[in-house]
Amino acid sequence: MQMAEEGADIIDIGGESTRPGSKAVTAQQEITRVVPVVDALCGKLTIPISVDTTKSQVAQKSLDAGAEIINDISALGCDKKMASVVRKGSAALILMHMRGLPENMQTGNLLYDDLMAEIIAHLKNASKKAVAAGIGWDHLAVDPGIGFGKTYEDNCRIIKKLAEMKILGLPILIGTSRKSFIGQVTGGPAADRIEGTAATVAAAIINGSHIVRVHDVSAMKKVAAMTDAIIHA
Repeated sequence: MQMAEEGADIIDIGGESTRPGSKAVTAQQEITRVVPVVDALCGKLTIPISVDTTKSQVAQKSLDAGAEIINDISALGCDKKMASVVRKGSAALILMHMRGLPENMQTGNLLYDDLMAEIIAHLKNASKKAVAAGIGWDHLAVDPGIGFGKTYEDNCRIIKKLAEMKILGLPILIGTSRKSFIGQVTGGPAADRIEGTAATVAAAIINGSHIVRVHDVSAMKKVAAMTDAIIHA
């Protein structure tokens, strides 16, 4: 409710941690955590609710409770039924690039032959899969997956080269808020990364991001407004 009051345009709710090294939870655990929150907020908010899940059962229950967007970090890769659930619910779908799973995505070989080309190809295939399942093109958005199977350098490079993703012809969402690669530059714990987050948000918007996923709504709303003013000057 505070985020909505501070100017959030969408509220994103998740019941399973996707931090590097995190363990998966069952669909029922996730439903128990998420659906009551969606149900309670739908009667109080006028802005859309997004649910961050890779499980079709969670998506179905969330859409039934009033959610309008499914944020699938696996880009339809974890659950074959997800596309059908989204289509039947007339929901929007966010497709994210991730190599591996949260449990193992930051281990092993993180090298890419061509970082942006691989991300774009992955998301292009996922969006084609979504459309083939009957989801409208105008119901899709894409996310390059900052911190999901990428090095510190990769995350910075994605922001720098984000404009290359415009070739997909879809709205670009980016989530950099408080992430560890910011801490590698500015130092300090997650809660002390607001200035570094602001820099990444401004850079991402300048380079083509349409949606920024943040924790500190009031501050980042001002960052976005100023960045938009510069772009449209």
